[in-house]
Amino acid sequence: MSNTQIPASGSNLQPPNPSDYDQELTGSYVDLHKPSASFKNRDAYLEHELQIMKPKRWRANLPFRDYRFEYEDTIPAMAATIGKVVMVGAIAATFAGPLGLGDAFVLENVRYELLIVSVFIILFSGFFLPTANLAGTHGPLIPLIPIVVAAGGHPMAFGLLIGFFGLLLAISKGGSLLANLTSKGVCGGLLIYLGFIGTTSQVKNLFAWSESIGMSHIAFIVILLTIILYAVLESFQKRWLAVPLSCLLGGGVAFALGAPFEFKTAPGLPHMSPMYWWGENSGWMLGLPTVESFIVVMPFAVLAVAMWSPDFLGHQVFQKISYPKRTEKVLMDIDDTMVSASVRQVAGSVLGGANFASSWGTYIVPAAIAKRPIPAGAVLTAVFCVIAGVWGYPMDLAIWEPVLCVALIVGVFIPLLEAGMEMTREGKTTQSAAIVVFASALVNPAFGWSITLLLDNLGLIGSKERSANLSNMSRWIIPGVMFIVLTGVMAVVGMLPGIPALLPNFRH
Repeated sequence: MSNTQIPASGSNLQPPNPSDYDQELTGSYVDLHKPSASFKNRDAYLEHELQIMKPKRWRANLPFRDYRFEYEDTIPAMAATIGKVVMVGAIAATFAGPLGLGDAFVLENVRYELLIVSVFIILFSGFFLPTANLAGTHGPLIPLIPIVVAAGGHPMAFGLLIGFFGLLLAISKGGSLLANLTSKGVCGGLLIYLGFIGTTSQVKNLFAWSESIGMSHIAFIVILLTIILYAVLESFQKRWLAVPLSCLLGGGVAFALGAPFEFKTAPGLPHMSPMYWWGENSGWMLGLPTVESFIVVMPFAVLAVAMWSPDFLGHQVFQKISYPKRTEKVLMDIDDTMVSASVRQVAGSVLGGANFASSWGTYIVPAAIAKRPIPAGAVLTAVFCVIAGVWGYPMDLAIWEPVLCVALIVGVFIPLLEAGMEMTREGKTTQSAAIVVFASALVNPAFGWSITLLLDNLGLIGSKERSANLSNMSRWIIPGVMFIVLTGVMAVVGMLPGIPALLPNFRH
């Protein structure tokens, strides 16, 4: 990293010389902290906060001693809560249909998950693993859930195996190893694909909703105004405000134009007993899993954990692009995030929750834009999740399409597109990026990432100089094994287009 100077405090607002800065770094966070009024602008203050933090792994990180709360932390916390309600609701609903469970089950399980996740957010990301991103929801798994249910998969068995395999990958440092082997071109292409697909899907969802209520013009007006708002915020370098202002704009405009909305979810608490959720005549109505249940879901669990690496890598890279120099210590740690997600997954599955964990994208992307570290916003996210789960009414607002769709577009998918394009501006990166997009469109992002990682490291595409400097283990052995294992699992469960599942139990 270069030794670029940062703004310093003082009346003249002049940056210190490098020796002064090096001397400052020997102090604690409390010693190095300065009030925001000491800096020439808000960005300089936020960047300084990132640079002086010294997070401690597996030791208590306390508010005001190790980090502070800023009003910017409320933005990623709000976006994360909206995303959590939506994603857990989608997973619970996808399970509920084939199992014959109604909307009441979905609503209650979402409220239950909001309370469960708040505890683990505070324990891990807030206090003991401050560089672990929040354990969110594994969105790419949603299309697989009907296949899991059709094959006779048990949600507890599925969740426990995901947690077990995730811990193995984290302990072996496999996640960070794969991330280090991924070039800028591969990662940039993955971000472009995820950003574009996510943006177009949310636009389609908003138009589908507006057509369903007989007011197709609402979607066009909301999206057009959101584009203008985003451009204005970008011009004034206030893009971190995009999520709350876009939600306010989208919901307010839609309601003003006559779109129907009402609060339905009253305050209350869900059933808190695991025995209720895993009873044969209550909750999931499935009872406890058997040995056969674990065998059935094993290929899906392997695939779920294999898909973590590209997901986690994209989130970490977005931080690297958004944060200033000398902030390596506060960047999201991929292996610690895997530990957090795995432990949270095991506990949530035992307790009876419907969530399948992954890195929390609707939190980390807005937090990176706002130039905020993980812990403070994590604590606020936990508070917001408890409020939403107990109060109930915010859940109705969070899942209303004009609010939900624009929040995901401006808070997650457009920033991913921007980050991907930024990464592919220099060097021989466009070939690798194009192949990632091509292969991801053929199957899914996990397949696109694994095959392009192999081709790029072999030097067939991308930078041949980079490939020549890699060892055999990094050039083809690890990428080759990863591609073979991942593709083999997809073939077993029938995820390769046009190719039937290799095992009859997975055909659907």
